[in-house]
Amino acid sequence: MANIITVLLASAFAGFLGAITGLGGGSIMIPFLVAIGIPVKYAIANSMITIIATSSGSASAYVRERLTNIKASMYLEIFTVSGAIIGAYISLLAPSKYLYFFFAAFLMSSFYGIRREITEEVHENTVQDTLSRWLELEGSYYDEAISREVRYKITNALWGGLGMVIAGLAAGMLGIGAGAFKVAIHELILKMPSKVSSSTSNFIIGMTALAGSSVFIASGFINLLLAAPMAIGTTIGSLLGTRILNKLSNKTVRLLFIVVLIYLIVQMIYKGVMAIVS
Repeated sequence: MANIITVLLASAFAGFLGAITGLGGGSIMIPFLVAIGIPVKYAIANSMITIIATSSGSASAYVRERLTNIKASMYLEIFTVSGAIIGAYISLLAPSKYLYFFFAAFLMSSFYGIRREITEEVHENTVQDTLSRWLELEGSYYDEAISREVRYKITNALWGGLGMVIAGLAAGMLGIGAGAFKVAIHELILKMPSKVSSSTSNFIIGMTALAGSSVFIASGFINLLLAAPMAIGTTIGSLLGTRILNKLSNKTVRLLFIVVLIYLIVQMIYKGVMAIVS
Protein backbone atom coordinates (compact mmCIF):
# COMPACT_ATOMS: atom_id res chain seq x y z
CA MET A 1 0.00 0.00 0.00
CA ALA A 2 1.22 3.47 -0.86
CA ASN A 3 2.59 5.73 1.87
CA ILE A 4 -0.31 7.64 3.42
CA ILE A 5 1.60 10.95 3.67
CA THR A 6 2.62 10.73 0.00
CA VAL A 7 -0.95 10.05 -1.06
CA LEU A 8 -2.21 12.90 1.15
CA LEU A 9 0.20 15.45 -0.36
CA ALA A 10 -0.40 14.29 -3.93
CA SER A 11 -4.16 14.43 -3.33
CA ALA A 12 -3.94 18.00 -2.04
CA PHE A 13 -2.08 19.04 -5.20
CA ALA A 14 -4.60 17.17 -7.36
CA GLY A 15 -7.51 18.84 -5.58
CA PHE A 16 -5.91 22.26 -6.04
CA LEU A 17 -5.47 21.80 -9.80
CA GLY A 18 -8.82 20.09 -10.12
CA ALA A 19 -10.65 23.00 -8.52
CA ILE A 20 -9.00 25.57 -10.82
CA THR A 21 -9.27 23.68 -14.11
CA GLY A 22 -12.58 21.90 -13.51
CA LEU A 23 -10.93 18.55 -14.26
CA GLY A 24 -11.61 17.08 -10.84
CA GLY A 25 -8.95 15.57 -8.60
CA GLY A 26 -9.54 12.07 -9.97
CA SER A 27 -8.14 12.92 -13.40
CA ILE A 28 -4.83 13.81 -11.79
CA MET A 29 -4.78 11.16 -9.04
CA ILE A 30 -5.33 8.10 -11.26
CA PRO A 31 -2.04 8.52 -13.19
CA PHE A 32 -0.27 9.09 -9.87
CA LEU A 33 -1.76 5.98 -8.25
CA VAL A 34 -0.94 3.87 -11.30
CA ALA A 35 2.62 5.23 -11.27
CA ILE A 36 3.16 4.05 -7.68
CA GLY A 37 1.83 0.57 -8.42
CA ILE A 38 -1.90 0.63 -7.64
CA PRO A 39 -3.86 -1.60 -10.12
CA VAL A 40 -5.77 0.59 -12.54
CA LYS A 41 -9.24 -0.68 -11.58
CA TYR A 42 -8.58 0.02 -7.89
CA ALA A 43 -7.19 3.45 -8.82
CA ILE A 44 -10.36 4.19 -10.77
CA ALA A 45 -12.66 3.00 -7.98
CA ASN A 46 -10.92 4.88 -5.17
CA SER A 47 -10.54 8.05 -7.23
CA MET A 48 -14.32 8.31 -7.19
CA ILE A 49 -14.04 9.21 -3.49
CA THR A 50 -11.48 11.85 -4.42
CA ILE A 51 -13.86 13.35 -6.95
CA ILE A 52 -16.68 13.59 -4.42
CA ALA A 53 -14.34 15.30 -1.95
CA THR A 54 -13.04 17.77 -4.56
CA SER A 55 -16.56 18.68 -5.58
CA SER A 56 -17.72 19.08 -1.98
CA GLY A 57 -14.73 21.24 -1.10
CA SER A 58 -15.02 23.64 -4.01
CA ALA A 59 -18.72 23.66 -4.89
CA SER A 60 -19.90 25.59 -1.82
CA ALA A 61 -17.34 28.35 -2.34
CA TYR A 62 -18.18 28.70 -6.04
CA VAL A 63 -21.91 28.82 -5.33
CA ARG A 64 -21.30 31.56 -2.76
CA GLU A 65 -19.35 33.58 -5.33
CA ARG A 66 -22.12 33.03 -7.91
CA LEU A 67 -19.70 31.39 -10.31
CA THR A 68 -21.63 28.11 -10.49
CA ASN A 69 -24.80 28.07 -12.57
CA ILE A 70 -27.14 25.97 -10.41
CA LYS A 71 -29.92 25.60 -12.98
CA ALA A 72 -27.51 24.36 -15.62
CA SER A 73 -25.90 21.99 -13.10
CA MET A 74 -29.20 20.37 -12.12
CA TYR A 75 -30.24 19.96 -15.73
CA LEU A 76 -26.93 18.44 -16.85
CA GLU A 77 -26.70 16.09 -13.84
CA ILE A 78 -29.73 14.21 -15.10
CA PHE A 79 -27.61 13.03 -18.02
CA THR A 80 -24.27 12.50 -16.27
CA VAL A 81 -25.66 10.37 -13.43
CA SER A 82 -27.36 7.99 -15.87
CA GLY A 83 -24.16 7.62 -17.87
CA ALA A 84 -21.97 7.15 -14.76
CA ILE A 85 -23.86 4.11 -13.50
CA ILE A 86 -23.64 2.39 -16.89
CA GLY A 87 -19.96 3.35 -17.24
CA ALA A 88 -19.02 1.89 -13.84
CA TYR A 89 -20.45 -1.50 -14.84
CA ILE A 90 -18.50 -1.38 -18.11
CA SER A 91 -15.28 -0.65 -16.18
CA LEU A 92 -15.73 -3.77 -14.05
CA LEU A 93 -16.01 -5.94 -17.16
CA ALA A 94 -13.35 -4.34 -19.40
CA PRO A 95 -9.73 -5.72 -19.47
CA SER A 96 -7.49 -3.46 -17.37
CA LYS A 97 -4.87 -2.84 -20.07
CA TYR A 98 -7.41 -1.19 -22.34
CA LEU A 99 -8.56 1.25 -19.66
CA TYR A 100 -5.26 3.16 -19.95
CA PHE A 101 -5.92 3.89 -23.61
CA PHE A 102 -9.60 4.66 -23.04
CA PHE A 103 -8.48 7.18 -20.42
CA ALA A 104 -5.96 8.84 -22.77
CA ALA A 105 -8.32 8.86 -25.77
CA PHE A 106 -11.09 10.42 -23.73
CA LEU A 107 -8.83 13.20 -22.52
CA MET A 108 -7.62 13.82 -26.07
CA SER A 109 -11.20 14.46 -27.17
CA SER A 110 -11.22 17.50 -24.89
CA PHE A 111 -8.73 19.20 -27.20
CA TYR A 112 -11.27 19.47 -30.01
CA GLY A 113 -11.40 23.19 -30.56
CA ILE A 114 -11.26 23.88 -26.80
CA ARG A 115 -8.57 26.56 -27.04
CA ARG A 116 -9.53 28.03 -30.36
CA GLU A 117 -10.89 30.96 -28.33
CA ILE A 118 -7.96 31.13 -25.93
CA THR A 119 -7.72 34.93 -25.98
CA GLU A 120 -11.45 35.50 -25.53
CA GLU A 121 -12.42 36.34 -21.95
CA VAL A 122 -16.19 35.81 -22.29
CA HIS A 123 -18.71 34.80 -24.96
CA GLU A 124 -20.52 37.92 -26.04
CA ASN A 125 -24.02 38.14 -27.58
CA THR A 126 -24.85 34.42 -27.35
CA VAL A 127 -28.18 33.61 -29.04
CA GLN A 128 -30.22 31.08 -27.05
CA ASP A 129 -32.27 28.26 -28.55
CA THR A 130 -35.86 27.66 -27.40
CA LEU A 131 -35.08 24.94 -24.83
CA SER A 132 -32.25 26.90 -23.22
CA ARG A 133 -34.44 29.98 -23.00
CA TRP A 134 -37.32 27.94 -21.52
CA LEU A 135 -34.96 26.47 -18.89
CA GLU A 136 -33.72 30.01 -18.12
CA LEU A 137 -30.09 28.98 -18.51
CA GLU A 138 -28.35 32.28 -17.95
CA GLY A 139 -26.56 34.08 -15.16
CA SER A 140 -23.98 36.61 -14.07
CA TYR A 141 -20.94 36.91 -11.80
CA TYR A 142 -18.38 39.51 -10.84
CA ASP A 143 -15.05 38.79 -12.53
CA GLU A 144 -12.18 40.07 -10.38
CA ALA A 145 -9.63 39.67 -13.19
CA ILE A 146 -11.41 42.14 -15.49
CA SER A 147 -13.16 44.10 -12.70
CA ARG A 148 -16.69 43.98 -14.05
CA GLU A 149 -19.97 42.09 -13.83
CA VAL A 150 -20.20 39.44 -16.54
CA ARG A 151 -23.64 38.49 -17.83
CA TYR A 152 -23.95 35.42 -20.02
CA LYS A 153 -26.51 33.14 -21.68
CA ILE A 154 -26.21 29.39 -22.16
CA THR A 155 -27.39 27.81 -25.40
CA ASN A 156 -27.70 24.38 -27.11
CA ALA A 157 -29.15 22.71 -23.99
CA LEU A 158 -30.26 19.55 -25.82
CA TRP A 159 -26.89 18.87 -27.45
CA GLY A 160 -25.11 19.72 -24.24
CA GLY A 161 -27.25 17.21 -22.36
CA LEU A 162 -26.52 14.44 -24.87
CA GLY A 163 -22.82 15.21 -24.60
CA MET A 164 -23.10 14.86 -20.84
CA VAL A 165 -24.36 11.30 -21.21
CA ILE A 166 -21.00 10.48 -22.84
CA ALA A 167 -19.21 12.39 -20.08
CA GLY A 168 -21.10 10.37 -17.49
CA LEU A 169 -20.14 7.10 -19.20
CA ALA A 170 -16.49 8.10 -19.10
CA ALA A 171 -16.77 9.27 -15.49
CA GLY A 172 -18.14 5.93 -14.34
CA MET A 173 -15.83 3.90 -16.54
CA LEU A 174 -12.59 5.77 -15.86
CA GLY A 175 -13.18 7.25 -12.42
CA ILE A 176 -12.12 10.72 -13.51
CA GLY A 177 -15.22 12.82 -13.08
CA ALA A 178 -14.86 13.54 -16.82
CA GLY A 179 -14.19 17.16 -15.91
CA ALA A 180 -12.06 17.71 -19.02
CA PHE A 181 -14.86 16.64 -21.32
CA LYS A 182 -17.49 18.50 -19.31
CA VAL A 183 -15.47 21.72 -19.55
CA ALA A 184 -15.16 21.23 -23.32
CA ILE A 185 -18.94 20.76 -23.65
CA HIS A 186 -19.63 23.74 -21.40
CA GLU A 187 -17.44 26.09 -23.41
CA LEU A 188 -17.81 24.82 -26.98
CA ILE A 189 -21.46 23.75 -27.04
CA LEU A 190 -23.16 25.54 -24.15
CA LYS A 191 -21.00 28.69 -24.54
CA MET A 192 -20.26 29.18 -20.84
CA PRO A 193 -17.49 31.55 -19.75
CA SER A 194 -14.40 29.59 -18.63
CA LYS A 195 -14.77 30.36 -14.92
CA VAL A 196 -18.44 29.41 -14.94
CA SER A 197 -17.49 26.28 -16.87
CA SER A 198 -14.85 25.21 -14.33
CA SER A 199 -17.00 25.94 -11.29
CA THR A 200 -20.12 24.29 -12.76
CA SER A 201 -18.03 21.26 -13.71
CA ASN A 202 -16.80 20.97 -10.11
CA PHE A 203 -20.41 21.06 -8.91
CA ILE A 204 -21.57 18.35 -11.34
CA ILE A 205 -18.71 15.88 -10.92
CA GLY A 206 -19.56 15.22 -7.27
CA MET A 207 -23.01 13.86 -8.04
CA THR A 208 -21.69 11.99 -11.07
CA ALA A 209 -18.96 10.33 -8.98
CA LEU A 210 -21.43 9.45 -6.23
CA ALA A 211 -23.55 7.55 -8.74
CA GLY A 212 -20.56 5.70 -10.19
CA SER A 213 -18.94 4.92 -6.84
CA SER A 214 -22.04 3.08 -5.66
CA VAL A 215 -21.25 0.37 -8.22
CA PHE A 216 -17.60 0.08 -7.10
CA ILE A 217 -18.54 0.01 -3.41
CA ALA A 218 -20.95 -2.85 -4.04
CA SER A 219 -18.19 -4.71 -5.91
CA GLY A 220 -15.62 -4.34 -3.10
CA PHE A 221 -13.10 -2.17 -4.96
CA ILE A 222 -12.96 0.66 -2.39
CA ASN A 223 -10.03 0.56 0.08
CA LEU A 224 -10.53 2.99 2.97
CA LEU A 225 -6.78 3.14 3.76
CA LEU A 226 -6.29 4.59 0.28
CA ALA A 227 -9.55 6.48 -0.19
CA ALA A 228 -9.51 8.30 3.19
CA PRO A 229 -6.21 10.23 2.77
CA MET A 230 -7.18 10.95 -0.85
CA ALA A 231 -10.49 12.44 0.28
CA ILE A 232 -8.84 14.59 2.97
CA GLY A 233 -6.06 15.81 0.68
CA THR A 234 -8.28 16.72 -2.25
CA THR A 235 -10.72 18.56 0.01
CA ILE A 236 -7.91 20.73 1.40
CA GLY A 237 -6.45 21.32 -2.07
CA SER A 238 -9.79 22.17 -3.65
CA LEU A 239 -10.58 24.72 -0.94
CA LEU A 240 -7.28 26.46 -1.70
CA GLY A 241 -8.01 26.35 -5.43
CA THR A 242 -11.36 28.06 -5.02
CA ARG A 243 -9.64 31.07 -3.42
CA ILE A 244 -7.49 31.56 -6.51
CA LEU A 245 -9.73 30.82 -9.52
CA ASN A 246 -11.62 34.11 -9.69
CA LYS A 247 -8.35 36.05 -9.47
CA LEU A 248 -6.98 34.39 -12.62
CA SER A 249 -7.78 35.44 -16.16
CA ASN A 250 -9.80 33.05 -18.33
CA LYS A 251 -6.75 32.75 -20.58
CA THR A 252 -4.62 31.54 -17.65
CA VAL A 253 -7.27 28.99 -16.65
CA ARG A 254 -7.39 27.65 -20.20
CA LEU A 255 -3.60 27.41 -20.52
CA LEU A 256 -3.35 25.57 -17.20
CA PHE A 257 -6.08 23.23 -18.39
CA ILE A 258 -4.00 22.36 -21.48
CA VAL A 259 -0.75 21.78 -19.58
CA VAL A 260 -2.40 19.40 -17.09
CA LEU A 261 -4.26 17.61 -19.88
CA ILE A 262 -1.09 16.95 -21.90
CA TYR A 263 0.69 15.50 -18.88
CA LEU A 264 -2.20 13.15 -18.08
CA ILE A 265 -2.44 11.91 -21.66
CA VAL A 266 1.27 11.15 -21.96
CA GLN A 267 1.33 9.37 -18.61
CA MET A 268 -1.59 7.06 -19.39
CA ILE A 269 -0.39 6.18 -22.89
CA TYR A 270 2.98 5.24 -21.44
CA LYS A 271 1.37 3.01 -18.82
CA GLY A 272 -0.87 1.41 -21.42
CA VAL A 273 2.07 0.55 -23.66
CA MET A 274 4.01 -0.88 -20.72
CA ALA A 275 1.02 -3.01 -19.70
CA ILE A 276 0.81 -4.53 -23.20
CA VAL A 277 4.58 -5.07 -23.53
CA SER A 278 4.81 -6.78 -20.15
